[in-house]
Amino acid sequence: MDEFLAFSHIGKTYPGVRALDDISFSVPKGTIHGLVGENGAGKSTLIRILSGDTEADDGEIRIDGDVQHFSSTRDAFAARVVVVHQELQLVASLTVAENLTLGRFPARAGVIDFRGMIAHVGAKLREIGISVDPKTPVSQLSLGERQMIEVAKAVMMDARVIALDEPTSSLSSRESEVLFDLIGRLKAQGKVVVYISHRLDEIFRLCDGCTVLRDGRLAAHHTSIDGLTRDMLVSEMVGRAIVDIWGWRGRSLGKPRLVVDQISGKHLPQPASFTARAGEIHGFFGLVGSGRSELMRLVYGADKRWGGRIDIDGVVLSGRDPKRSIRAGLVLCSEDRKYDGIIQGMSVTENIVVSARRHFSPFGVTRPAKETETAEKFIKTLRIRTPSARQDVVNLSGGNQQKVVLARWLAESDIRVLIVDEPTRGIDVGAKAEIYDLLYSLAERGIAIVVVSSELPEVMGISDRISVMCEGRIVASFERADFDEHTILAAALPDRSMTEPTRRAS
Repeated sequence: MDEFLAFSHIGKTYPGVRALDDISFSVPKGTIHGLVGENGAGKSTLIRILSGDTEADDGEIRIDGDVQHFSSTRDAFAARVVVVHQELQLVASLTVAENLTLGRFPARAGVIDFRGMIAHVGAKLREIGISVDPKTPVSQLSLGERQMIEVAKAVMMDARVIALDEPTSSLSSRESEVLFDLIGRLKAQGKVVVYISHRLDEIFRLCDGCTVLRDGRLAAHHTSIDGLTRDMLVSEMVGRAIVDIWGWRGRSLGKPRLVVDQISGKHLPQPASFTARAGEIHGFFGLVGSGRSELMRLVYGADKRWGGRIDIDGVVLSGRDPKRSIRAGLVLCSEDRKYDGIIQGMSVTENIVVSARRHFSPFGVTRPAKETETAEKFIKTLRIRTPSARQDVVNLSGGNQQKVVLARWLAESDIRVLIVDEPTRGIDVGAKAEIYDLLYSLAERGIAIVVVSSELPEVMGISDRISVMCEGRIVASFERADFDEHTILAAALPDRSMTEPTRRAS
């Protein structure tokens, strides 16, 4: 097969860091090509160059033999190249139909034809297999639905090269199957799909070949996935073998530190109750839409709580807002780090110390030296890859942004309860092991940790106890000695039935 998409000697330097160094590889027409590597390996930078969002310092991109110079995303669109980023690019205040035709609104006599737009978009969504009303504002969609709309945008632009960055990180199993079917059809149409994912099972299921980046350099390029193993790819990604990614270690558990008693809210069909003991990692598992995140937002006070009671170390949590929760030692790392986690436009230092300033800035007088010292300590402890503590946080990889959010709460002097929602979403295998080790260390200090995850192996690997949610209810609870993948997954399914294992797309 002849090359269709080719990267030739691509290089990119940011202040203090060589993000890409002499990257060259090609992808044939009508194939799905995996792009893998640790966070900070250079994947996102390479994809930003492909999308026209960033210009390379060296090298060139060729598509179907023609050299391309993308100085903007408009240039990439004109060449029918679309990148679906992990951090979504939709306009929340507009409808689905408006987002999917943005910049190309159909018009009659200079007036936007809204009826025609809705009919056209609705037909396209049905053809793709996405069950969303085109008149719905994007702000009312779930994270998984927004992800599918981003993919639909690329399809509707008739792109010939489509790059998908962690496309299933927010999808349910059903939505993922719709996406996999769509990707298979794009391949059959002769499109090139570049598939970026830390879920290696998806790489093996979908991809024809794959490329591995490490520290901004080409670590390996495989024209065929056949013969590769997971261990081989992991070793190429991290330069070492990861024997046990979970690394669970037992510890003494104390008295209940967090007691949630019959709390209720908009997204819960019935009141919910659970506890988390001092030193315990209490996992919450459920499919997308099961109510896990909604429950944690109610506990934290991010959403309005209708009733119920929350105790921390036997003291009733007064007030129902995040500020009161933080003061009481209860903090939340949200699943959507772009909108609810990092503070865009601020530096790494500012993001880390923003909540803890009251501890070392009496009377509102900032102490820059102390802030820098605090940030540098957590950058080192959490191994945050950044050229400087002054770097804008949006320039960091997703995994390092996640570490910055964790560092913010660790900078608080008196955390008692830490809730982490999808703590390793879009994070590479090496960084996952580091975050798990950090969670164990915090638990060993007596902090009660609640981990919410849609990845069952993760929840089983790190938890001391698991609560399962389905359709807004806590339906089951398991102690570690009773963990069984089949039983836990069956509890999470609305129809209580297991699905057939799926095969690799052809």
